[in-house]
Amino acid sequence: MTSLDLDPAFALHRGGKLEVRSTVPVRDADDLSLAYTPGVARVCSAIADNPELVNDYTWVSNVVAVVSDGTAVLGLGDIGPSAAMPVMEGKALLFKQFAGVDAVPICLDCTDVDALVETVTRLAPSFGGINLEDISAPRCFEVEDRLREALDVPVFHDDQHGTAIVVLAALRNAARLTGRSLGDLRAVVAGAGASGVAVTRILLNAGIGDIAVSDSKGIVHSGRESLHSVKEALARDTNKLGLTGSTEQALAGADVFIGLSGSTVSEAAVAAMAPDAIVFALSNPTPEIEPSVAARHARVVATGRSDFPNQINNVLAFPGVFRGALDVRAGTITENMKVAAATALADVVGDDVSEEYVIPSPFDARVAPAVTAAVSAQARRDGVARK
Repeated sequence: MTSLDLDPAFALHRGGKLEVRSTVPVRDADDLSLAYTPGVARVCSAIADNPELVNDYTWVSNVVAVVSDGTAVLGLGDIGPSAAMPVMEGKALLFKQFAGVDAVPICLDCTDVDALVETVTRLAPSFGGINLEDISAPRCFEVEDRLREALDVPVFHDDQHGTAIVVLAALRNAARLTGRSLGDLRAVVAGAGASGVAVTRILLNAGIGDIAVSDSKGIVHSGRESLHSVKEALARDTNKLGLTGSTEQALAGADVFIGLSGSTVSEAAVAAMAPDAIVFALSNPTPEIEPSVAARHARVVATGRSDFPNQINNVLAFPGVFRGALDVRAGTITENMKVAAATALADVVGDDVSEEYVIPSPFDARVAPAVTAAVSAQARRDGVARK
């Protein structure tokens, strides 16, 4: 016991949040001979002859690697692999708690893209899926793309796609509450990092009317110089109105603001948005605008925090997404599977939708089963299921 343990967060973390438990008893010599040598040799030989049997006779088909290099941890930034471990342990805990998926936290002491890809590729035979976590942009895009190409198991960067799924679900319900469809909406996304890009991509895929993305230099548009490849693609695919200038200038008349950058927006900018505006101020722990201030002008307000209504929390997505993919032994997670997850999540709210309830609680027992079923079904429709 130290003075740190007076803080309940430290007390909870002492000794870590995870342990390994066996699923079979070893009570006597007979049990030992089956669980280990000589019985285990028969199982090993069968897998050597037919590698697919690893999914039936080991834990691989139900275990995910939670992989980080510690370069973009929560709002703390580049704090390194050791300091990232409590978050990765927490992620593994949530996988098990909400979807019964076993997960192993792996924090790597390398940040080079080639080294990350090679290391995860070499580890991959031990896992049924790879959940990338807290890897900084723009490296995270290349790491995920290369691993998806190299591996035949689901690879999912949760900072990108978990956030995107939950945002799409909440926005569907917010639009429905205000009598609009996604196609009626003009959105502004503040932040062109991992989550900002993924949110933009999933909203485009789902049929958003128009969307503009901003970074620290203002709106991303085709006339801007020195854009890296990811932002160049955003410039081509977004901003139909050809907006330039700042985030706040782009918000004039906009229907939706989605904050994912850690920046701030003024009350005046939110007041200048269209009637029945939707504000998702998702930076943590400090939203881009105080929710009570945003609510003076916006019809729906969401944050990333648990102490306000409408929490946009990745835990609503990633456990069910992986559970659904693992259940059908999907070789990848398609864009359609992500949209299906968002639709299922939105449908949990159903007719109970209100200004303070556009997204369910992570503790709603209906969430993970609904997302799981939707992802599994879509994997079969997309032809990526192997079971």
